[in-house]
Parts: sequence; structure tokens; C-alpha cells
Amino acid sequence: MPLVLMALDDTLLDRSGAFRLWAKGFLDEIGAPQDDLDWLLSVDADGLTARWDLADLIRDRYRLNIPSIDLLEELHEGPLTFERLDPMVGCALQIAADAGLVPVVVTNGQTDRQDSRIRRTGLDRYVADWVISEQAGVSKPNPRIFALAAQKVRMRLGGAWVVGDSPEADIGGAAAMGLPSVWLHRGRDWTDNRFAPTRAVGNVIQGLSAIMAAQ
Repeated sequence: MPLVLMALDDTLLDRSGAFRLWAKGFLDEIGAPQDDLDWLLSVDADGLTARWDLADLIRDRYRLNIPSIDLLEELHEGPLTFERLDPMVGCALQIAADAGLVPVVVTNGQTDRQDSRIRRTGLDRYVADWVISEQAGVSKPNPRIFALAAQKVRMRLGGAWVVGDSPEADIGGAAAMGLPSVWLHRGRDWTDNRFAPTRAVGNVIQGLSAIMAAQ
């Protein structure tokens, strides 16, 4: 009964797709050209840019006369209105659970925000549990957060798989623990020569299939 430690953003939930949809509407709202979409996606950096910094970059580029706190709130809440759990992902998680896999979400981020996303999208119905870095007091790729996830479902960490799109946080974390991993490449090439994923696939459905096939 393999434990599967899964990332949230751009793995179980399409965070980048939701941000892109929000960004298109935002650019229209402020009268900016849609050609700026690539710039906005680039400075967002898949959510890795601090929201305060992103707000400042947007205000400076478009000379917006709005308080940074208001723009910050829009950056936090706006993309969430477009975020949905793909029904096919839910179906794949159910099939995986029926096959004996135990999926647990391991995510970096703020507790209230990540917890709300998991519950609001209905993802909570398809996973055994979840661990969020702020509440855990430790972040990926530190092995401790993965160990905490295993403890939450009363399973051993040995034999678990790690699934995610981040080379450092997910695959690096798996490598540090000597665990097999599945990297969601999202059209990217693997460039890190310190370690490598056990499998590289295009999406989480293919990732779960790869794990089931390996059993």
C-alpha cells in the first residue's frame, strides 16, 4: 500500500492555468495590452515571486494609482476564482486509492490559504490528508515535512513516492530521502545534474499511472 506524497500547485491543482486566466482579465481591466501577458507570467515565476514584490512590479510598470495592499489582495484572491479541481484528476486519485495508493498532499505555503484551496476545490475528498509548511514549521525539500506527512496517515516513509513539478522542492526532497519520484515536466527539460526523477511525465494523471504500473 504505497504512500504517495503529492505537491499541490501545478500538480493536483492547476495554479498556473488559474493565474493565466486571472492575468488576462486583469490586463483588460487596467487597459494594458494582452501582449503583456508573457511579461506578467514571467515575473510571477509560477508563484515563486513574493506577492509584495509582484505588486510593486505591476504598480511600477503600469503606474497604477492604487494602494499596494489592494493589489496584493487581488493577487491573492483573484486567481483563486478560476481555480478548479480537474474532474479527471479526481477520478485518477479515486482509481489510485482503489488500487491501494495513499495520496497525501505536501505543500509549501500559508496554512489558511492552502487549506482553503484544498477544501474549496473538493480535493479533500480524494486525498488521505495534507501537510502545509507554515503549520508544520518546515518546508520542502526538507525531509522532515515528508516524514510528518507519513506520520499523519500512520505510515512508514520507506517505500513512498514523491510527485511534483518542482525540481528542487519535490524531486530534490525525494532524492535527499532516497525515495522514488515522479516529475511533472510541463514541457520543460530536466537540467539538474545533482539528482534526477525516477519518472518524468506530463501531468499528474500520468504520474499516478506510472506509480501503479511500477507496483
